[in-house]
Amino acid sequence: MTVDIAVRPQPTKTKTRSARRGGASTHGRVGWAFVAPFAIVFLALLVTPLLYALYLSLFQTRLIGGTTFVLFDNYIKAFTDPNFLDGIRFVIGFSAILIPLQMAVSLGVALILDAVVTRFARFSRLMIFLPYAIPAVIGALMWGFLYSKSFGPMAEIFGLFGMAGPDMLSRDLVFFGLLNIVTWQWAGYYMIIIYAALQGIDPTLYEAARIDGASGWQITLRIKIPLIAPALLLILVFALIGTLQFFNEPQILRYLASGAIPADLTPNMYAYQQAFALANYNYGSAISFALGAVVFVCVYLFMFITRKRGSFLS
Repeated sequence: MTVDIAVRPQPTKTKTRSARRGGASTHGRVGWAFVAPFAIVFLALLVTPLLYALYLSLFQTRLIGGTTFVLFDNYIKAFTDPNFLDGIRFVIGFSAILIPLQMAVSLGVALILDAVVTRFARFSRLMIFLPYAIPAVIGALMWGFLYSKSFGPMAEIFGLFGMAGPDMLSRDLVFFGLLNIVTWQWAGYYMIIIYAALQGIDPTLYEAARIDGASGWQITLRIKIPLIAPALLLILVFALIGTLQFFNEPQILRYLASGAIPADLTPNMYAYQQAFALANYNYGSAISFALGAVVFVCVYLFMFITRKRGSFLS
């Protein structure tokens, strides 16, 4: 007597591969579905306006002759425009003072908060970070009130001693007034980045250093700061990009400074003036992209130099 044993057919490699591909395609569609809302907003509110501005920068509109295609003429005009070049020089000089000041303040505060582990330290971190959460427009208006020589609290405090308070919105002091506002607003944000980097350092390194007889200053200078060099480099790049695009604070305070802040103080302000005050949208778009090129070159050179040396602290 013979017994027939039914053997189930094994799935072929082709079917296995098709099943995997089907699962991967399903996961891919789900992933794109999650990304789609952001992608739509990103394309509609950032990419499309940028492309339209780039399109405008290649044309020139005249009262006589209408709109003509000029290719790079607007860019050549921008890089030979004294107002644009003066704005570039201003933001570079402003960056040379502002960035080291912000770095020193944020690094010093982060080191202090890292050394002090109390409930007051947590509250201090929140208070120092709070200015970053305030919109730039509101912060500029608030400081405009504080700087006012007529009804501001600074004028009242100096008045109690029979002295006139410093006019931080005058031509001589407006540079330092802007310096103070930007440092106040961004130092807390940079402090959080540095503090997070400090929290990632292995505490056993500190213990080993103390056993070897290292003081607190030696631990700070030879262990903490070198180990957070990548965070400091990140802050430098952020600060450089943001300062070269300086706009909000001087644009708001310009109406309170009685002529101390010109409409073309920075390249972004000059582009705004050309586009919205003079209705020269083509040239304003070209100035914006020319500034973008300057920012890209400056950041690239900075990154190239620091990468070449291995570390900007070495």
